[in-house]
Amino acid sequence: MQIPLSVMDFLDRAELVYGDRVGIVDEPVQPAQSWGELSYRRVAELARAQAAGLDRLGVGPGERVAVVSHNSARLLTSLFGVSGYGRVLVPVNFRLKAEEVSYIVEQSGASVLLVDPELADALDGVTAKHTFVLGADSDALLYDVDTSPRRYAVSENDTATINYTSGTTARPKGVQLTHRNIWLNAVLMGLHYGAGDRDVYLHTLPMFHANGWGLPFALTGLGARQIVLRKVDGPEILRRVERHGVTFLSGAPAVVQMVLDAAAEWDGPVPGRDRVRMIVAGAPPPTSVVQQVESELGWEFMQLYGLTETSPVVTVNRSRAEWDVLPAAERAERLVQAGAPALGTRLRVDASGEVLVRSNTVLDGYWQQPEATADALRDGWFHTGDGGTLTDGQLAISDRKKDVIISGGENVSSIEVEDCLYDHPAVAEAAVIGVPDPKWGETVKALVVLREGQEAVTETELIAHCKQRLAGYKSPTSVEFRTALPRTATGKLQKFRLREPYWTGRERQVN
Repeated sequence: MQIPLSVMDFLDRAELVYGDRVGIVDEPVQPAQSWGELSYRRVAELARAQAAGLDRLGVGPGERVAVVSHNSARLLTSLFGVSGYGRVLVPVNFRLKAEEVSYIVEQSGASVLLVDPELADALDGVTAKHTFVLGADSDALLYDVDTSPRRYAVSENDTATINYTSGTTARPKGVQLTHRNIWLNAVLMGLHYGAGDRDVYLHTLPMFHANGWGLPFALTGLGARQIVLRKVDGPEILRRVERHGVTFLSGAPAVVQMVLDAAAEWDGPVPGRDRVRMIVAGAPPPTSVVQQVESELGWEFMQLYGLTETSPVVTVNRSRAEWDVLPAAERAERLVQAGAPALGTRLRVDASGEVLVRSNTVLDGYWQQPEATADALRDGWFHTGDGGTLTDGQLAISDRKKDVIISGGENVSSIEVEDCLYDHPAVAEAAVIGVPDPKWGETVKALVVLREGQEAVTETELIAHCKQRLAGYKSPTSVEFRTALPRTATGKLQKFRLREPYWTGRERQVN
């Protein structure tokens, strides 16, 4: 017997087994009316109402619904109310500028666009056939509580979400994740990180990021309580951990540092000691930070290596029983590695040093980009673009073959930033690289050659130029002026030579 895997399996089980349990606690302070505490039965009712509302709008199976929102119960419910009923959810990074969001809406062909009220003015010019600003008014239009929705036949190989990721091209690519991808990733995340119905999970990780790494699905199916945090703030994270009895959270290394900084100023014992575990991904933090998480917070540090294209889990690193007797520094050295392949995942490193992956969580393809899909999946392996080594089954990421900078867990396409710089009339040449940063892991640095006669242009002016056109996290934090940039005989920039002075003495060329 074979039953198609569907994202609705997780909410169906939550409603059946944990229907009366509070499943989601919405962010209390937000521009839209908060949904407050929702039982899993109520979440399922709202998902059905949303699907019925899309029926009423004439949004058919396979059509795309884009959501640009901070973390919220509405976004979390849409993972089921949209994808669970035959449509395709397109969660969009709320930090993007209007032009960037417009490209995603148009490229995905979204017929519905849902926008957080805080972003309504900035995205006023971005529209779809049906556009709504999230809140009480749109709830009345979008959620048809009096009608049963149509349950379209869904294949496990149908696309459930399209998640846009920055790559080595100036424009983001739409990663098609199927019901099967999402289902298996969720089960792997729950299995490897020990999720259960006694967990209280704090959504510090943006839900648009690879669908919150798949944890909203896993935690729903297991009946865990989910606490929605709209904006990341170190002291507020500690307050929520204390107030709600949080046991589990995720985030980029920058979030870890925020929590450590807040803990240093915390009055009294740090909340969650010997109870909280945290998954960190985006880039491995220094070993000193791992030790601080264990000693100063008393939290368990766990790591994940993955990509949007892999749903995202590829490898898992969590302290083992054999490591309990190791000195803290040695244990930290092991924990900063990417870790071992997740169950059912195959890894290898090719002759050029690139990490290749085979897994049931690997994407179906890039939306309407067959050539990019064929290139990424050539020879039956997904080509990550990351450089690494495999030793005794353990993966260590050593450098990044793609020209992608990861700053605070956000992917930044260096080519996109370079294109923006080239729009400035004073810029003759530009190269954008990631350089080490103690807070963000990496930060964006621009190396610029000015046109003759334009020497009066300043670093401040070029940074402001980028900030007007790009999301803040994509804009350079520093600009260095050069007389020339190193190139190959064919004219290709030698970025490894540009990066080298900033990374000298470090084992990894990512931070």
